[in-house]
Amino acid sequence: MKARFALFLLFAILSLKLSVVFAQENIFTVWQPDYQKSPYTGMTRQHWIQAGEYLLKGAFNYIHTLDDQMYFPKQLDKTYPRNTGEIPVAKLEGLALDAMKKTDEYVATLEEGLKVDPDNKTMIKNYGLHYLKAGIAAQKAGKAEEAEECFKKVIPLDHKTYKTNALYSLGVLCYNDGANILKKAAPLANSDADKYAAEKEKADGRFKEAIGYLEEATKVSPEDTKSKTMLSQVQAAMK
Repeated sequence: MKARFALFLLFAILSLKLSVVFAQENIFTVWQPDYQKSPYTGMTRQHWIQAGEYLLKGAFNYIHTLDDQMYFPKQLDKTYPRNTGEIPVAKLEGLALDAMKKTDEYVATLEEGLKVDPDNKTMIKNYGLHYLKAGIAAQKAGKAEEAEECFKKVIPLDHKTYKTNALYSLGVLCYNDGANILKKAAPLANSDADKYAAEKEKADGRFKEAIGYLEEATKVSPEDTKSKTMLSQVQAAMK
């Protein structure tokens, strides 16, 4: 009986592939420290990687949108604020950081976090929402190329709604670009047939890109009527 239990326990340990670092009761703990490599902390490279994962996962449990403040629950006996009277001051500090709009740092943190935990739904949502908003803002400002790059950032994400919106937006951008090329080239139709043909080829290229994005959008979200309507419009423009 003891032998069977020992074998079962050994199998369980091997199956779980115990990490060198683990969190016990939500407190980060260094497991199997190596004080020869790191005399002060005992932390090896793998320990630091696991510490980073622990911190990022913990942080993004409390950040759900770009408008959320970087303010997390505190352990009053260990971290600032150390008592309930200091909480209002800490919240003001959070508002100040939010007002600074350090978007680049925020996005860089999300990107690093997704490298560590690519399936984290909160980080995926925040990253996708940021680039959708940035793409729309660039589009409104007439910065088509910047908008296009922003929307492309969303496509690889595992988020049906954001991915569909990004693909649709890219389809519209490409279509509008092709339509503008044709509009500018229209006067050349009678005066310079070769140049007009070259410009029409450019426009058709953009239309084809639009069709590709819109067809992909309808595959991701077959129920999305706006993508289907836009797809028909682009196909008609190529006839």
